[in-house]
This record gives sequence, structure tokens and C-alpha cells, in this order.
Amino acid sequence: MFRARAGPSEEIKAAARSEGADPEWIRRMVASGRAVIPCNPLHSPDPCAIGEGLTVKVNANVGTSRDQPDMRQELKKAKVAVKYGADTVMDLSTGGDIDVVRQAILKAVRVPVGTVPIYQEGLRAARRSAVVDMDEDDMFNGIERHAKDGVDFMTVHCGITLESVSRLRNSGRLTDVVSRGGSFLTAWILHNEKENPLYENFDYLLEMAMRYEFTLSLGDGLRPGCVADATDRAQVQELLILGELVQRCREAGVQCMVEGPGHVPLSQIEANITLEKRLCDHAPFYVLGPLVTDIAPGHDHIVGAIGGALAAFYGADFLCYVTPAEHLSLPTVDDVKEGVIASKIAAHAADLALGRGAERDDRMARARKNLDWEAMYREALDPEKARRYRKRGATKEDEGCSMCGDVCAIRLVKEYLEK
Repeated sequence: MFRARAGPSEEIKAAARSEGADPEWIRRMVASGRAVIPCNPLHSPDPCAIGEGLTVKVNANVGTSRDQPDMRQELKKAKVAVKYGADTVMDLSTGGDIDVVRQAILKAVRVPVGTVPIYQEGLRAARRSAVVDMDEDDMFNGIERHAKDGVDFMTVHCGITLESVSRLRNSGRLTDVVSRGGSFLTAWILHNEKENPLYENFDYLLEMAMRYEFTLSLGDGLRPGCVADATDRAQVQELLILGELVQRCREAGVQCMVEGPGHVPLSQIEANITLEKRLCDHAPFYVLGPLVTDIAPGHDHIVGAIGGALAAFYGADFLCYVTPAEHLSLPTVDDVKEGVIASKIAAHAADLALGRGAERDDRMARARKNLDWEAMYREALDPEKARRYRKRGATKEDEGCSMCGDVCAIRLVKEYLEK
């Protein structure tokens, strides 16, 4: 942020070219904290600007688990995610050699990479005794290790405090805490009866972020895990605390964004975006989905895309994809592809409604009018699938498709309009 306040940096200029925007405008957005460009110089990814007025970005989560620790599969998922349009990738590994997996993903992709360091430290503590036996040094050493590997942005659950955890008691929540990192720190606070070290020593975290130049993603550890829990006391209390931490980040010159819910009914999405933007002074908002119903396991990428489109229209800046495997299993490569494409559709739909990116839709419309199938494939988010469906419905009519055959509406009207 200090460099942005001094003038357009190379990262800002590159991000502006990618956005087709004025570098000076992006400079002002980054300098004020309304946009971020996650970029650890040790990784030095292709610059990606996330924030107010910019195109909506999409993140894809990958990572090993205890039951499926195959690093090669996660590398393949990361590459597939980027191929289909993910703007960033997060490594959420919890199985195998986590350090090696993270380092391999950083080498494999040119987009910004994020992590949640407390996952690894919680697992280390659990192997020794229990998650709640982590100490302050464990937490900060884990963050520093990720920073030294080149991680561009990190989720840190600093808003889970003695005060916000108190809102959970007798709250009537159906799902309590569903964030993995949030559960680690909630359990730690309740067991140790102490303040969250990441909150209590936030200034030290800011010093570390300045030293290694990584962006803080202020995690929503108390996000709702079902639509019935949306916008409750615990969630809002954490958001209030995060708003205060945003101001401390800006004063220190540290880039930050704020993570948001989870599960939110359609009727509450606008209010959630408005709350975050008001309480966090327009910091970039990063939402998971949000999922607008709880009854669609196996189809949650669709549920998340519905919520994501509406959230982005109302001002969310960054969508974390949801795959069909959400709530069920570690996603496959195909699940990752489906999740990315669903979220890219949501992001583009919101951009389009906000006056951004119509040129691509116009090119598709002209290609359809001209029955130019190759041009249609070029504009498609998933050209391989479009080709496969077209081939599956092969017709004798060179210009038409198997839906309409020789009564193609476009071909018929075009024939008479051109007479």
C-alpha cells in the first residue's frame, strides 16, 4: 500500500492492463484499501486486482486430505482451475507432506496462491496431543513458513475472540462453527480461557505481513453453516471486529480483504454485502458461494453460483468457488472444473449487470446469428463441452443443430430479411 501511495507500481500497471483500466485509478484503489493485488515477491504471480469496481474474481480451493494425500492430483486440479478461469488458487492441504504440496503448487501456477496456515499448525499439535495445545509461537511460525515459501495471501481468523465466541453460547445456532480454522481457534479459546493470539498480537502479524509482503484475508471463522444461522449475533460480532482490524491494516500499509459467509438465503444477501462494506469501509469482500439453500448436496456448485451472482451484483468482489462435492468429499479434477465454471458464470453475470464485459456476449450473439460455430466455441467458457454437445446432436443441416433441424429460427428469418 505504501508503494501504491507513492505512484503506480509495475504490479499496478500490469493489473490495469489486465482489467483494461486506468493505472492511476487502480493505484488510488489499492492505496486506499478498496482493492488489493496479492503478490508475495518470492512467488511474483501475474498481478490480479481484487476490489470495488473491478471485474469479479474467482478463487478455486485445492489441497490434499488425510484419506487422499496424492500431490499429483492436486497439482492437476490447480492447473485445471487456472485453465478454466480461476483468478487465484488456495491450497488447503491437510494430508501428506503439506510443505511439499504447497511449494509444488506455488511453482505450478502463475496466479496468486493463498493458504490457511493454522490448518497445518493445528494438525501438528493434534499429532503431539490436541489442537488446543497449539501455542502462540506455533501459530506465528506457521504463518512465517508459508510467507517464506512465497504465499501471496493468507486466511487468518483474527476476529474469533473471547468476545465473539461468547456470542455462540445460547445463540440457538443449528451448526455452531463450520469453519475448520474457526473451529480450531474457538476450541482453543474455550479450552485455554485466553484471548486469540492472532488478535491479541495483531501488530506482530502486521509486521510480518509488511516484511514478506503477503495480503491478509481476514477469515470469517464464525460464518453461518446453514441458512438458518445467517446474519446472527456471532457472525455480526466477528464482522464488527474485522472492521476494526481493517483500519489497523490500512494504517500499517498492509493489504487486506474480508471473508464473508457461507450459507445465506437470497433475501439476506444484499444486507450482508451492505453490512460488510459499511463496517469494513469498503474493503474487498471475499465470499464462499454463498450457498442459498442447504438441501442440494451433489449440486452445491449450482447453489453457490446462484448466491455468488447475487452477492457479486450487490458488491462482493471475490467469489470462492463451490464444487459439486461440497459437504460430501474431496473434489475430483472434474468437480474442480465444474465448480470453477459455475462461479465464473456467476461472476460474469454480475459483471454484465454492472456494465462490464458485454463485448464477449455481443461476440457470442453475432456468432449465433451467423451460425458460426467456431466463433461460438471461442467465446464459450467451456469450449470442449460445447463441441461435445454439438457433435452429440449432429444434424444433416450444416448450419443448424439437432434441436430445430431445418426449422432453425435464426436461419429462417435471416433468409427472408436478406431478400
